[in-house]
Amino acid sequence: MEFRDKVLVCIECGKEFLFSAGSQQFFRERGLHNEPKRCKECKSKQNPQLFAAPSGENRIRFTVNCSQCGREAVVPFVPRQGRPVLCRDCFHTKRTAM
Repeated sequence: MEFRDKVLVCIECGKEFLFSAGSQQFFRERGLHNEPKRCKECKSKQNPQLFAAPSGENRIRFTVNCSQCGREAVVPFVPRQGRPVLCRDCFHTKRTAM
């Protein structure tokens, strides 16, 4: 199936935005059937974590103690009760042992 660029209208601000052929192909490959309804700016207002800078400045970080060695570690996810959290060294050691 050949995809062509489409111009869509944002349901929040009414501004037109481009739904490129590459984005359409990405949506199709992932099984997403609905077109986007919001422009990138409105999406970033709705969920700022999706568009956080990869530099790490705006990223949410949590400080925890490693379940295996007890050292302090910083992780980019919310630790869940009852699930072990490993520091980088213990994680890599466990991963290579598998």
